[in-house]
Amino acid sequence: MEDVIRRRKKGVIKPVKINRGIMEIEGERVEDEPLSPSSAMFHKPNFNVHILAIMGCKTHVDLQLCKEKAPLTLLKHPRFSSIVVGDPSKGEELKWVRTEVDLDKHIIVPEIDTNKIESPEKYVEDYMYNLSKTTLDKSRPLWDIHVLHLPLSEDVKALGIFRIHHSLGDGSSLMSLLLALTRQTSNPEALPTIPLQKIHENDDNNDDNDTRKINFMGLIWRWILAFWWMVQLSWNTLMDVFMFLATALFLKDDNTLLKGGGPNSPRRVVYKIVSLDDMKLVKNAISGTINDVALGITQAGLTRYLCRKFENDAKNCEDGARSRKAKRPPKHIRLRSVLLINIRPSGGIEALADLMEKDAEAKWGNSLGYVLLPFNIGWRDDPLDYIREAKRTVDRKKLSLEALYTFFIADIVQKLFGKKMANAISDRINAHTTIAFSNLVGPMEEISFYGHPLAFLAPSSYGQPCPVMVNFQSYTNKMTIVLAVDEQAVPDPHQLCEDIADSLKLVKDAVIAKGLSKDHVATNGLESRKEQ
Repeated sequence: MEDVIRRRKKGVIKPVKINRGIMEIEGERVEDEPLSPSSAMFHKPNFNVHILAIMGCKTHVDLQLCKEKAPLTLLKHPRFSSIVVGDPSKGEELKWVRTEVDLDKHIIVPEIDTNKIESPEKYVEDYMYNLSKTTLDKSRPLWDIHVLHLPLSEDVKALGIFRIHHSLGDGSSLMSLLLALTRQTSNPEALPTIPLQKIHENDDNNDDNDTRKINFMGLIWRWILAFWWMVQLSWNTLMDVFMFLATALFLKDDNTLLKGGGPNSPRRVVYKIVSLDDMKLVKNAISGTINDVALGITQAGLTRYLCRKFENDAKNCEDGARSRKAKRPPKHIRLRSVLLINIRPSGGIEALADLMEKDAEAKWGNSLGYVLLPFNIGWRDDPLDYIREAKRTVDRKKLSLEALYTFFIADIVQKLFGKKMANAISDRINAHTTIAFSNLVGPMEEISFYGHPLAFLAPSSYGQPCPVMVNFQSYTNKMTIVLAVDEQAVPDPHQLCEDIADSLKLVKDAVIAKGLSKDHVATNGLESRKEQ
């Protein structure tokens, strides 16, 4: 049976002929590609996750220019010009099938009467809230762009909201893809610059004549340290895999106030922009990373938010003693985040840019392992303790093969017991945890998307079972804190967002008060290339 797509419109890729699982694209025959198990997971009814990436534009959006550039860039990526076919309920395998893209159905521009809008920010919130009640049409490629010509400030004249189904790729890969579509505002031919990892330099200032000597005892110590590293790696991996299995079977997060209605509940998305330089100041004070600071201030903000909720509940208690106890949450709360780690990372911005400009190949795909990240909730006398605890947690997770082993466990379960059992494990892991957390690294300089300079980036998602999603996204000297919450769990998301931002201020003030910043001031050129 042959289905020939006949529509031919300006600005779209050429028609695709589909015949028994083989496609013809501009004379080339390409076989249908099955979805990976991780990608197929995102098509479950209770895990139908959509990514929302907000781009604040400094100018009005030229729609015609976007439609002219998209076929030459974005649509060259197979995922953005393919539909998903197959019905798992009938035993059919889900596959990617290339198709024709009608940009008029993917670029959506609502009519906005700015004279009737009291608060542009509230309008954007409500727009995204209503957007989270809907899903993408599977008869078309699973993405769209919503352009809101609505000035939010002197710097932001319009918004571009990318909505992309999570089966197209993990958050880091998709962010890399979007950045590959951008160029530096100061140099329209240059790709964005992403901060590099720390380079551990040798402080060996000896003369060339002073050769490095490794004596027998030094060699023994190296072997001892290597053995101890292996012991730690094995032990941490064993304990993490045990916790993963326990969570899949019975271990739940504590029943705090952060519980919502379910994965299909609409999400309220709010964001706040803070100073990335403030986070670097704290990072240097503890010799950590930006990710340590992001996790630490999130723990501190959640503590402030929960304590306020407990205190409000205490005011309604009649028993005075009970009221005093209720002013603070329990000392030990089990509150965890599920991190989905792609063990098959993408090739990076350069490779994706080559894919779209030169039809080159680039690594892509969802091969996701699970990492359970605990949050330490509770009052700390020293605000910096939140960051130190976060650093210890992250450092320990780095010395573990949890993501790799949990991926293989899920893969083995699927092969031995089928997709239903594998999906059941995934559902229980998500149901037994509370928070989703991510920190994405953005460009160091201002960038432009199809010639439109950007003021900020704010990625988030909806459709995940976790009632609270916390995202951090850096951009130039800014860090955007983005929350996507189920309002049944967090009825006042702005307050939680403020608590996280205020926690950064408290930690920064603690660094300055202790005099920890004076020895860690680095030049902008050196500091900008350190690990986030």
